[in-house]
Amino acid sequence: MAESPFFCDHGYFLGDVLKTVRVRFAPSPTGFVHIGGLRTALYNYLFARKHGGAFILRIEDTDRERFVDGATENLISVLEWAGLIPDEGPGSDGAFAPYFQSQRTGLYQEYTRQLLESGAAYYAFDTPQEIEAARQRARQAGNPFMKYNFTIRHEMNNSLNMTAQALQQALDSGKPHVIRLLVPEGRKFEVADEIRGPVVFDSREIDDQVLLKSDGFPTYHLANVVDDHLMEITHVIRGEEWLSSVPKHLLLYESFGWTPPRMAHLPLIFNPDGSKMSKRDIQSLDELPDGKVDPDVASYIRKGYEKTAIINYIALLGWNPGEGDDRQVFDLDELVHAFSLERVNKSAAIFDLKKLQWLNKEHILRRDTAALTAQLQPALQVAGYGEVADDYLARVIALMKERLYFTGDFVKLAGYFFADPLAFDEGAARKRWQADTNDLLAQFAGAIHRLESFTAAAIEEVLRQVAEANNTSGGKLIHPIRLAVTGVSVGPGLFELLELLGKETVLRRLKKSMEIIAKMIA
Repeated sequence: MAESPFFCDHGYFLGDVLKTVRVRFAPSPTGFVHIGGLRTALYNYLFARKHGGAFILRIEDTDRERFVDGATENLISVLEWAGLIPDEGPGSDGAFAPYFQSQRTGLYQEYTRQLLESGAAYYAFDTPQEIEAARQRARQAGNPFMKYNFTIRHEMNNSLNMTAQALQQALDSGKPHVIRLLVPEGRKFEVADEIRGPVVFDSREIDDQVLLKSDGFPTYHLANVVDDHLMEITHVIRGEEWLSSVPKHLLLYESFGWTPPRMAHLPLIFNPDGSKMSKRDIQSLDELPDGKVDPDVASYIRKGYEKTAIINYIALLGWNPGEGDDRQVFDLDELVHAFSLERVNKSAAIFDLKKLQWLNKEHILRRDTAALTAQLQPALQVAGYGEVADDYLARVIALMKERLYFTGDFVKLAGYFFADPLAFDEGAARKRWQADTNDLLAQFAGAIHRLESFTAAAIEEVLRQVAEANNTSGGKLIHPIRLAVTGVSVGPGLFELLELLGKETVLRRLKKSMEIIAKMIA
């Protein structure tokens, strides 16, 4: 088992050697940015910042069949939006450029030649039809999961079964071929995973992985190992789906005579129903199938979730700050200080949309009112409310913050602060408006008209006095007043709301609304 590292502020000790932490996020540009992909980027970023290391972005774009135009640009824009800015990557002048694997194919071909020369790899000329025939033979022999390894390689069309002359003729004629890794029989591979602890693999379960495809491009496995070594990556932090690839990578490191980096494999993220997250059948966050969530990060950005809330929630999908620390709300800097691989769980995480919504609300509460004012001012103008004084808007925001789950809902929820209501909740009116309501509200209006100081405390005292004088509860006034003044039955504290609207506005709305609502429920 590999020796455990000891961390310090500027790197980690492995044995007596101090190394600077270098981690990479190495996605393939094959579509949208997945929630799991952003979490992998986030954990790598947090780990690098925690240990004073470097966070590298490398684009693994050698799978040309799955390459999607624009995916790389979208990926980079999401990382920038999230604040996960790489120290090295596309567009930077890092010492290990280029950071697109498609621009490094000459390197992979050179290292493949070294493997061929050492006997660690071999040429395979099998056609798809020949491989399918081998699968059929294996099924008939009771092996439904054939692996191209020591069990069948001796009967396949590869250089291990060819004379040197036949091999040269095949190569000279341009016969299509791939290059495979020669996995030895009877070997066990062990990795001390930073999250899972010791994990052991048997070579019987490993196929002779294709390293170089017939188009000259490398597979993930070869390019991954070569680049991680050349870019001096110290820790590979990636999803659990790559755990089964570890023995192939360890064998490649061994074949090259290189020391492998530390490895940490992150737990999967599942839907609420326990199934794998998938984009299939998902149109929007407002119309999710039962038990499913959208894995596309862009969907949450479009919906209007706070950046800090998304990052906060994704960090909690598989990690927690530790026993005795019950914090749930973090910004990026707080995550950097709190994060450790030791607190990453082994078991899968479940995506809980309600928790994300709760965190979104908490992050809105954390936001500076002045910043929210600047953000929401244009939305009010678009909605037709014209120019609103910043100090007034700031007071409205401060009052409404507790009720906001999305900043995009502000104009809809707070419209009555900027214009008299044009409609009233009929269901609430029929429930709250009684025979004596108009009389009670008229008494309340007369009393507040006489107030010299129109404060929340003074308004509340007036309401209590009117209720007592009529031998009734405050609720018989509170609910109708809110409806009359705002048009809705819920909102922030009534007395603070009335103070903010001002005496003139409140009196005008009470007079007008009492007539409208009384007719509406008649």
